Amino acid sequence: VQFVESGGGLVQPGGSLRLSCAASGFTFSNYHMSWYRQAPGKERELVARIISFDSSTHYADSVKGRFTISRDNTKNSVYLQMNSLKPEDTAVYYCNAAGARAPYYGVNYWGKGTLVTVSS
Repeated sequence: VQFVESGGGLVQPGGSLRLSCAASGFTFSNYHMSWYRQAPGKERELVARIISFDSSTHYADSVKGRFTISRDNTKNSVYLQMNSLKPEDTAVYYCNAAGARAPYYGVNYWGKGTLVTVSS
């Protein structure tokens, strides 16, 4: 299993970034895809999730209306469009795949993370 995460970097407050995660080594369409983040000194938290079978989405309250998660099952990829970025969005962002149906329930795969820094 491999994830290639990209799109992180340094951006000014109010700016935008688009994270990408290209996955391989498993059947992408059988997995819910999520982005988590971990800020220095804090626990890892769920940012956004997109469901396997209907592409419905769920967001942390802190990012609702600013972030958009999407997936392309033909490219085995998930994206996170981040707008109106705030300094408190600074974190390492991780791509996650969680099994959505038997026999994949309970299976979790993680990317290595990409750093997003929001600062002037």
